[in-house]
Amino acid sequence: MRAKAIAPPSPLLTVFEGRAWLELASVVPALPILDRAPTGDGHPVLVIPGWLAGDISTRTLRWFLRGRGYHVHGWRLGRNVGATETIVEGLGKRFHALRARHRRRLSIVGWSLGGIYARELARRFPDDVRQVITLGSPFADPSATIPARLYRALLGGPRDGRPRLADPLPVPATSIYSRSDGVVAWRSCLDTPGPQRENIEVWSSHCGLGHHPAALLVIADRLAQAEGAWRPFVPRSWQRWPPFVARGG
Repeated sequence: MRAKAIAPPSPLLTVFEGRAWLELASVVPALPILDRAPTGDGHPVLVIPGWLAGDISTRTLRWFLRGRGYHVHGWRLGRNVGATETIVEGLGKRFHALRARHRRRLSIVGWSLGGIYARELARRFPDDVRQVITLGSPFADPSATIPARLYRALLGGPRDGRPRLADPLPVPATSIYSRSDGVVAWRSCLDTPGPQRENIEVWSSHCGLGHHPAALLVIADRLAQAEGAWRPFVPRSWQRWPPFVARGG
């Protein structure tokens, strides 16, 4: 039986997406707290941008993770225009090149549509992926987004939730989402409860998820876990206060 469709975010939330610039600016005063984030074991991390974005959009995230000791890589495929044959083939080659270069399993961090790519890489190559972290990625219902709403309004056509995208992954998976997301419906980012799967809420815009201090701290916490010793996220005491609020749910 097909799952009930999820409604896209309200136009009011979309209007407030402009606060992403303030969230980026908040990284500077947050540096003393960000510097308390755990360091990792130096394993490779591939970061994949969202729809219509490129590596420049993930520069702050990659800079932060390099400071935590990881070998961090952009996808180097230009602007993410969707799952074209060129992008699908290029991403696979990029993934395998990094796997061969480091000779270690990769963690993959994907923002929005990039998170859907990250999950599909983990599904195809589970032995080569350490964990997947998604940021506002609507894998539970890709049609529950503002771009999908506009597409249907202009061109018509049915919704296509592609339920297979929400199937559980064979590797640890963390979905970071925001109820105030103005581009992607937050419910479409929720993974089904189960072993090595979790959903973590932060208070952020969609366009700010990749550099919001709370999201950065969660990502650092998840990546710092020893390989094979994954545990659900437990926020520290200071992560219960703005602007660092992060909680499972």
